[in-house]
Amino acid sequence: MTDESSKGVQVRASSIHERGLFALKTFEAGEVVLRWDLSHSIPDDAVSELPVDERRYTHPLGNGKTLLVQPPERYVNHSCNNNTEVRDFCDVAVRRILSGEEITSDYTADGPSTFICSCGSASCRGEIRTY
Repeated sequence: MTDESSKGVQVRASSIHERGLFALKTFEAGEVVLRWDLSHSIPDDAVSELPVDERRYTHPLGNGKTLLVQPPERYVNHSCNNNTEVRDFCDVAVRRILSGEEITSDYTADGPSTFICSCGSASCRGEIRTY
């Protein structure tokens, strides 16, 4: 059994963005879906030295540190109809997530960013701008 499947999740192709994280079991509202691996922090000023593709997998930690988010956490895609939210560096279900469903979060809660959303939900906001 892989580390991902032992967590009840699996990385696979996503209609939102290349690869996504999918539930292998049902998660109830309030249940921790993922606990982030916080051991891969770098100084804030080192983020600009990362390859462009890796920069999208960063999350501010504060105190001059940035987290380089590791698999499988890095494959939680944005959705305007998200089913998890970040609490204390965990992805926590905000509603029941059924087996086979993609695990998603609302990136606007994580800090400043601008991107075109491709979540496909009926409530999609299109261009996402946070400051």
